[in-house]
Amino acid sequence: MTQKQKSEAFTIYLILASMFIAALVASNLIFQKFFYWNPFGWFRFELSVGILPYPITFLITDIISEIYGRKKANQVVIAGIFASFFSMGIILMANYAPAIENSPINNILFTKVFGLSPIAVLASMLAYLFAQFIDIRIFHFWKRKTNGKHLWLRNNFSTFSSQFIDTLTVITLLCSFGVLPWNLFNTLLISGFLFKVFIAILDTPILYLIVYLFRSRFHLKVGEEIQLFDS
Repeated sequence: MTQKQKSEAFTIYLILASMFIAALVASNLIFQKFFYWNPFGWFRFELSVGILPYPITFLITDIISEIYGRKKANQVVIAGIFASFFSMGIILMANYAPAIENSPINNILFTKVFGLSPIAVLASMLAYLFAQFIDIRIFHFWKRKTNGKHLWLRNNFSTFSSQFIDTLTVITLLCSFGVLPWNLFNTLLISGFLFKVFIAILDTPILYLIVYLFRSRFHLKVGEEIQLFDS
């Protein structure tokens, strides 16, 4: 690979990493709004809007795992942890800063919307740590077993397992911290997991397309990864 191609590959890596972090932080900020979705007519999903950007993070880590390798995927996960805790610190400072009398958003409204975000971030980060590292580990386990073939297999197996762990952990912690009532536990667990499975199946063709574009652009063989640095 030429130096120009390495530079281009690194730029794409940074873009993917920034999209990952933005989706992760956004999911922690907007989680308090809930909605329903009934696409099939026989099952009503009841979900937090925070779940909408979250599957993007798993798609991106699968892309990075496939193209750039396990080490780079883990680096993005760690960067996401720092970004989430940094955003939590900013929200805490903003929450304690007193609003002026003619502020469009007063102290009570701001606390109502963002006051629980630090707790949500803590719960989300614990779930996120378990889920993302398990996702990456399972993905590369199946990549080795299949010699880089059957991308759909490792994409879905890793995502199904990690998303169940993520959903179970975050809902358990949010209910334990009193952010959510326990009577919503079963509904949110089933709805959240099934929604993530549904999205994972839908994003498989997207993953194939993106991997195909990478392999065509950088002349990669099946299973071959881009080494951004010689070290």
